[in-house]
Amino acid sequence: MIVEHELNFVAEKDRQLLDAYSSMVTGVVRHAAQSVTHIKIEKKARHPQTKQLVDQQASGSGFVISSDGLIVTNHHVIEGADTIKVAFADQTEYNASLIGADPATDIAVIKVYDGNLKPLKFGNSDLLEPGQIAIAIGNPMGLQHTVTTGVVSALGRTLRAKNGRLIDDVIQTDAALNPGNSGGPLVDSEGNVIGVNTAVISAAQGLCFAISANLAAYIAGKLIMHGRVKRAQLGIAGQVVNLTPRITVANNLQTKTGVYVYEIFADANVYNKQLRIGDIIVAYDGKPVATIDNLHKYLTEEATGKQTVLTILRGGRREEVTVIPGELK
Repeated sequence: MIVEHELNFVAEKDRQLLDAYSSMVTGVVRHAAQSVTHIKIEKKARHPQTKQLVDQQASGSGFVISSDGLIVTNHHVIEGADTIKVAFADQTEYNASLIGADPATDIAVIKVYDGNLKPLKFGNSDLLEPGQIAIAIGNPMGLQHTVTTGVVSALGRTLRAKNGRLIDDVIQTDAALNPGNSGGPLVDSEGNVIGVNTAVISAAQGLCFAISANLAAYIAGKLIMHGRVKRAQLGIAGQVVNLTPRITVANNLQTKTGVYVYEIFADANVYNKQLRIGDIIVAYDGKPVATIDNLHKYLTEEATGKQTVLTILRGGRREEVTVIPGELK
């Protein structure tokens, strides 16, 4: 009898825990669902066989961030769209216009001009911890307002954007994502957005990724203000090259690779006259440069117009040159 009583007690505790978890998830979904959108686009695309331009439809997800109709989604969801329509959980549908998009972080902002919309709030993704509950809401394969749950699997991942740049501060989650989830919110147990769902590894299970809320909020703000994200450039083309151990030691370098300059573009907005073809960039303003991704990370909007010292190898010897980055058009 004692064993049976203990088993009943354990079963009751399990049921209570399950109810608490279910209540939390359903409460979050009830709060967030009306702010999650189904984005449908139409665009022109070439038929793979005839090569003729044909109408193509695609869809994804998004979520409202302001009561006046601003919506965050992925750049790849709306890329090339001729028309954008946004549908909500109550089946209302509105036309939307593009406010701005940033291919380098795969974030876009669109806007609808009708309806009384309820926005979701961005959480502070810097406070996330692995193992934390993560809830994804979106429209995978066109199945509207699908909910999946999981945990934050890892933090600080990087993803390669379609334009070649790295996206930093990416969240890995095992909350199931599929095509159509892109642009939808990843939320925490309080219903705050902790990430923007953006990618899955199709050959694996449970490897899904979201752009962190802090990065998404920063990029969305820039897009709302300027329609794009401003970045700097050096006006060069480069590629990564290996450095020999002798050169690394002789020049007291922190990296084993550098960026070889194989082309220099004449640009009135960039001062790069001290650079020469064949130079190998190994540091930017004292910070090591081992890859082109390092340079991209340093060439932010704040770098535009700022005189900066590049450390280079020229003829195998370490030198310093001055550059003034210009705005990337």
